[in-house]
Amino acid sequence: MLTKVLDWFGFGAYGHDHGGHDHGGQGHDHHGPHGHTHGVIDATIATTERGIWAIKWSFVILAITAALQLAVVIFSGSVALLADTIHNIADATTAIPLWIAFVLARRRPTRTFTYGLGRVEDLAGIAIVQIILASALVAGYEAIDRLLNPQPVRFLGWLAAAGIIGFLGNEAVAVFRIRVGRQINSAALIADGYHARTDGLTSLAVVAGAVGVRLGYPLADPIIGLIITVAIFGIVWQSARSVLTRMLDGVEPGLVDEVHHAAAHVAGIDRVVDAKARWLGHKLHIDVEIAVNDGLLLAAANNIAASLKAELFAHIPALDVATVRFAAPNAEGGHHHAPDPFLVSGKLASGLLEIVDTPQGERMRLRLSRHAEGLQANVAIERAGGAVESLPLSPVGGDHHYLQSLVAPAEPHEFSARLHLAAGQDSEDLPFVMAEPEGHHHEHAHG
Repeated sequence: MLTKVLDWFGFGAYGHDHGGHDHGGQGHDHHGPHGHTHGVIDATIATTERGIWAIKWSFVILAITAALQLAVVIFSGSVALLADTIHNIADATTAIPLWIAFVLARRRPTRTFTYGLGRVEDLAGIAIVQIILASALVAGYEAIDRLLNPQPVRFLGWLAAAGIIGFLGNEAVAVFRIRVGRQINSAALIADGYHARTDGLTSLAVVAGAVGVRLGYPLADPIIGLIITVAIFGIVWQSARSVLTRMLDGVEPGLVDEVHHAAAHVAGIDRVVDAKARWLGHKLHIDVEIAVNDGLLLAAANNIAASLKAELFAHIPALDVATVRFAAPNAEGGHHHAPDPFLVSGKLASGLLEIVDTPQGERMRLRLSRHAEGLQANVAIERAGGAVESLPLSPVGGDHHYLQSLVAPAEPHEFSARLHLAAGQDSEDLPFVMAEPEGHHHEHAHG
């Protein structure tokens, strides 16, 4: 029974509030799903159902709160309570667009909406801002009218009780929305939860107004109404800024730093060239471009990409989609009219053998993704008349993954050759052919 009660209030199986994690002394505070679904198969459906659960109970609580306050407004004549009641009614109605957004977000992507309907949550945010703004305008009008045309306020005890009811109702809603918003990483739901908590404090201002009237200051009631109106306008500004930031693909400033931090945990990544992120509803999409050794074979590069994705999902629980791209090789590494490279795949080494442009001129370069210890390489080119052009390959700048000739291969760059590899007592010859691109004329400058 106790478990069911705790779960109803958001503190049960769904209510675990996961904290952050620490990497190398850097604190990272994350809220939301951490890769487990408590026995639920589809985490997306569980997330959506949980959001609907919070919205449903928020609507019920605020509707009851507003109804009780409205009854007191009718026979007390308090404009402060009227402002608070109007605001609570507006808050209750915000549950409708949010509920619609969560329902639509469950739909699968289509040919037209290839990313799904996650953006509907942003539209719901705009609708909520408009509702709150309308409530502020109505409350402000009533407060100013009461200042210009004072009317007596009656049943002060009931008025104070209604203010306390407003506080309790909003605090209950705040607990629901903040807790569930963190679980499903919905910024709109979290912001609305804190908004409800602020509303609870403004409800207590109704109590202060009742005390002021009791002490002989009848204008205390409309003045409190104006103060509540100003608070509502402040909420409008904060909510609008948050929603518009999301609509313009804004993310939390520390999110890009977290991407770089995750990449630092993956061996083989030279650097993060670019990192972009955007929210689609309560789902985060990240696009990362990384630079790696461009001599890596496809399987090795794919392993690096998979490792980075795993780190990103571990560091950023809200992440739904991670796209990893590889940066194009530097221009120095290519040749605008070079022959097609030779894919090396032998028992002693794997990599790519090609003719490249360098600041010193054309060179023969072997980029290795795998090699035996102490590997030595030599390219033997068969020339006309039986001559053999020998090009020993040595490490570039001490990097044993790059072996390069000291001189350029002679023209023409169309020949049959052998790549001789040796490591200790083992050796092998890998024959290959290079051909000039069609229409190319031999006008190279040799280094």
